[in-house]
Amino acid sequence: MVFTGPDMVEGPALVPGRDCGSCSLCCILPDIAEFDKPANQPCRHCQPGGRCDAYDVRPATCRDFFCLWRTDSTLGEEWDPRVSRMMLYAQGAQLTVLVEPEAAAIWRDAPYHGWLEQKARSLKPAGGYVVVYAGEDVAVVKG
Repeated sequence: MVFTGPDMVEGPALVPGRDCGSCSLCCILPDIAEFDKPANQPCRHCQPGGRCDAYDVRPATCRDFFCLWRTDSTLGEEWDPRVSRMMLYAQGAQLTVLVEPEAAAIWRDAPYHGWLEQKARSLKPAGGYVVVYAGEDVAVVKG
């Protein structure tokens, strides 16, 4: 963990050299209750090029979030959301994968599916699992 921002809130350690760049999947794929934003629709604050017009006053949900690619150095460049068209995040022993609806089947392709199966196997002993949301489809990856 590292301390970030002027209020020194504890946050995840970020992988050096990785940034969001033009990616805004975290502003599009998940639902965001604070903005009454449904899944798979851009947040009303999302601007072209990965910018946010509410960045300085964004809620903690947004301020505290980093996708797994930003925090897990074991993920290769193929997991960069701009490449994979997926956003991953962990919640305890659960790994959630949100997939761009236009690329809904990509998670079933190599190298993604094999890695997700391996991850599901590693999470299973702790009661964990991998769940994939691809458009309107939801799947639990068997490990």
